[in-house]
Amino acid sequence: MTIYLDHAATTPVDPRVAAVMAESLQSPAQQANAASATHRAGRDVAALVEAARADVAALIGAAPREIVFTSGATESNNLAILGVWNLARRAGARQPGAAPGHFVSARTEHRSVLDALLELERQGADVTWIEPDEWGRIPPEAVRTAVRADTLLVSIMQANNELGCINDIAAISAVCRERGVPLHTDASQAAGKIDCDVARLGADFVSFTAHKIHGPKGIGALYVRESARPKLAPIVFGGGHERGLRSGTLATHQIVGFAKAASLAAAERADDATKATALRSRLVSALAAMPGVVLNTNAGAESLPGIVNASFEGVEGESLVTGLAGLAVSTGSACSSATREPSYVLRALGRDTELAQSSLRLSVGRYTTAAEVDVAIAAIRAEVSRLRVLAGGEAISTNLPPADEPAIAGNAAATDEPPPLDALTWRYFRAPPRPLASTGKIPEGIAPLLRHGRAGRRADGAEIRVELEIHDGIVKNARFAAYGCPHTLAVTAWLCEVLEGAPIANDRWQQRLGTPADWARRFAVPTEKLGRLLIVEDAWRAALRD
Repeated sequence: MTIYLDHAATTPVDPRVAAVMAESLQSPAQQANAASATHRAGRDVAALVEAARADVAALIGAAPREIVFTSGATESNNLAILGVWNLARRAGARQPGAAPGHFVSARTEHRSVLDALLELERQGADVTWIEPDEWGRIPPEAVRTAVRADTLLVSIMQANNELGCINDIAAISAVCRERGVPLHTDASQAAGKIDCDVARLGADFVSFTAHKIHGPKGIGALYVRESARPKLAPIVFGGGHERGLRSGTLATHQIVGFAKAASLAAAERADDATKATALRSRLVSALAAMPGVVLNTNAGAESLPGIVNASFEGVEGESLVTGLAGLAVSTGSACSSATREPSYVLRALGRDTELAQSSLRLSVGRYTTAAEVDVAIAAIRAEVSRLRVLAGGEAISTNLPPADEPAIAGNAAATDEPPPLDALTWRYFRAPPRPLASTGKIPEGIAPLLRHGRAGRRADGAEIRVELEIHDGIVKNARFAAYGCPHTLAVTAWLCEVLEGAPIANDRWQQRLGTPADWARRFAVPTEKLGRLLIVEDAWRAALRD
C-alpha cells in the first residue's frame, strides 16, 4: 500500500466522521432542506445544522452566528477578499472620483488568495505584496509599513501550507486595529492543529475547512466577526442563505461531518500535536543527516507540528516523486505544466529554480505511524542517491543514522503499487546507471576512442552528458549522466542501449537513433515535454558529430 504523507493537501476522513455522515445520508429525518421552514421536517434539519454550526464555531472560539458555511477554504478566501471589494466598489459608485482601493497580502499565500487579489489588480485595485523572512514568516512591522489610508483589507495566512511556518496573527491584527483596517487570515492549515481562538487572534475574517482535519471535502467555513459583517458583500447570489452572504442549499451530511471532525480535532488536538511533532522530528533528523539537503521548514515552536519541507541538491523534482512510487508526497516541482514553474513559496524564500524544483513536502496526520516514517526515510535516501548517480554525482554514503528500513517503498518492485509511468518508460527510468568514464573505470589495456556530447542546463529542467566508447569503429559502450524528468531519463537510457553495437563510420547509427518525434511516440511523452527531447538529441548529435 501507498504510505500517505500528504496530509497538508488533504486528510483521510476519520471513520467516526464517516459514520455520522452515513447516518445523515440514510436517516429519513435528515433529508429535508434546512431552508424549508414551512414544515416540521425542514425545521428539524435546520436545528441539526445549527447544532453543527455551534460545534464548528467552538473549534475557533467563535459564536455560532459568526460562522458562514461555504464549499471550502478557497470559497471562504474568495468571499472575504472579493466581498470586501464588492462592497467598497458599490460605495465608490455612489462617490464619483473615489480611489479604487488597496489590499495588503504576502507572496507566500495560498493560490486562492493570490489569484483573487491578482484578479482585483486587473479590475483596478492596488495590492502591496509583502516579502517573507528567511523561514517564510510575515513580520508584523512589514504589515504596518504596507498599510495605507485607503487599505480595504489585509490578508495574511496563519500557517503556510508548504512550509508549515506560523505567522503572529495576533500581532498583525493589533497593527490592523490601530489603523482601522479589517484583517483576514486563511487558517486552513492551523484550525484544529494549533491555537486558533478568534478572540486571541483578533482577525475579522477567518477561513478554514473540514478536509484538513480528517473531515469531508467540499465543506468549509468563513468566520465573520459580528462587527465586521457590514464590511462584506456576497459573491454568490440566490436564496440569501447563510445570513445573506452565501446562497445555496446546505449539504446536511457534509455539515454534520464537519461538526464531528471539528469536535474530534478540539478533543484530540494535544495528542495529535504531540504525535505529529515526534514524527516531524524523526523526519528532520534523518533528512538533515543526508548530504546536500536544504531544510525549508524551521522545525521549532513557530511551525506546524506535522509539516516538513526539504530540497535535495542535484535531483530533479518530478523524477524524485515518480521514483518514490510507494509514497504519497507533494513536490515543489510543477514539471507537468507547460511553464514548469517552481514553487513560488520557495522562490519567495530565495531558493533558486533547481532547489525549488527538487523539494518535497512531507506531512503526517492522525494515523501516520513511526514505522511508515522510517520506510519513507529509507525510500527517499535510496531514490535521491540513485538520481544523483544518474546525474553524474556520488551516491549517498551508507554511514548514516539507521532508518529502520524493512523495505524500500520508493522502488515499485518492493510494493504492490503500479508504477506511475507506462511499462516501457518505467523500465528505462529505473534502468541501472551507466556512469561516465570520469566516474567509472575503463578496462585496463584498452585505449578506446571516447566521444562526448553535452546539452541543456539544470536551471531549464534538463542537462544531458553522453559518452561513446568506440573500438574499431563500433560503439562498444554508451554511457550518460542526465538530470531531468522521468521521460528525459528514460529516453536517454534507451538510446544508450540502442547505440551499443552500432558502426560509427556511416549513417547507420542515425537509423538506429531515430528522431525526437519517434521517441515521443515510443515513450508517450507529453506535449509539454517535447522540448526536452530536443536537448537529448543535441547531446547525442554532439557526441556523434564527425
